[in-house]
Amino acid sequence: VVNGQYREFRLQGDESRFAAVVDLKKNHPGLKILLAFTHTVVNKDNAQGGGFSDMSSTEEGRVAFAQDCLEFIQTWGIDGIDIGWEFPGISWSGHKKNEAADTQNHVLLMKQLRQTLGPDLLITFPGYVMNAKQVTGGTQYIDLKGVEPYVDFVNVMTYDMDEAPHPHSALEDSRAYWDCARTLQAYRAAGFPTDKMVLGIPFYGRISFSKSPSAITYRQIKNLDPSLYSIDNWDPTASVPYVIRINTGAFYCGYDNAASIAQKGSWALSQGMKGLMCWMYNGDDDNGTLRKAMWNAVMKP
Repeated sequence: VVNGQYREFRLQGDESRFAAVVDLKKNHPGLKILLAFTHTVVNKDNAQGGGFSDMSSTEEGRVAFAQDCLEFIQTWGIDGIDIGWEFPGISWSGHKKNEAADTQNHVLLMKQLRQTLGPDLLITFPGYVMNAKQVTGGTQYIDLKGVEPYVDFVNVMTYDMDEAPHPHSALEDSRAYWDCARTLQAYRAAGFPTDKMVLGIPFYGRISFSKSPSAITYRQIKNLDPSLYSIDNWDPTASVPYVIRINTGAFYCGYDNAASIAQKGSWALSQGMKGLMCWMYNGDDDNGTLRKAMWNAVMKP
């Protein structure tokens, strides 16, 4: 986006990495690959050029972007697009916003993508755990009912829902700021169908939102010094494990392991949800403990 007008998009980083992912389809023809767009601070266009907010503000911008998406999909032989606009009308990373228009323009963008891509290609988006962000006075950031006809599913980011001394990915816990159960209720109340909801699983523990270190991957948790940290503690209320400092007994972080993933997978299926997703893949250990647990939880119930 240049001076408020959409021009084009390009892959970030090394194109060969994306090519290697696409190449996996040769041996796994059932694999679905989507190109994900992000608003984050590493994508300077969102702050300097207007990003999603300006691109989606005009029909011309939406049509051009959707057409470029279709051409990219056809060129690479992938299966769809993920729009990670986090979030319309709210600026968490310094990106441009239009509080009055972004939410509706997000719906129009999804509608244009569906019209351009047709019925068979996938359109998804990551969703916050609430329909309205409480700390912004209840501002609705995504019109869930409005976008629903145009998307295949939402990856609900059911993590970072609190920080120590509470778990950040509780299944159900009134002590926490938010939890998975309340997320499901909020989406249902907003008119979004449960069978289009994918539950998010963190491959990391959340320590703090303001201090360093702020988070620690599952891989790092497994490698913590056992003389300093106890990692195999279970919170029966939140249905997740947590880490404590041995010398003080203080809560260090909550996280997810194979046991909590199994429980969340069973719960998600019992509620009629579509499945599980993770953030992020490289937080797992070398044995693939968490990703295997996800597969077993929803593919082999």
